[in-house]
Amino acid sequence: MKIVAVTACIAGLAHTYMAKSNLEKSAKAKGYEIKVETQGAMGVENRITQEEVDSADVVIFAVDTNVTDRDRFEGKKIITVGTKEAIRDGESVIAKAEDEI
Repeated sequence: MKIVAVTACIAGLAHTYMAKSNLEKSAKAKGYEIKVETQGAMGVENRITQEEVDSADVVIFAVDTNVTDRDRFEGKKIITVGTKEAIRDGESVIAKAEDEI
């Protein structure tokens, strides 16, 4: 399975990056390919390209705020959770992505 994800918290600091880290760890433990874009205090980092969006099986938004350039993901299967859920239980977020496919 190929996943792209966006993480973003209100302050754009700790939770954004903690969610990114846990999603990556949880996806890789299952053998899935994942790219996580962060939208935080430093702006957009590790930006997901349109080609990566198009080839992804599912999109995960682990966000507590709006996603910048959300229209890039139109037509894709999207799972939306809060950053705290991704931090606490990344495995269940990945399981939700599996269920969506």
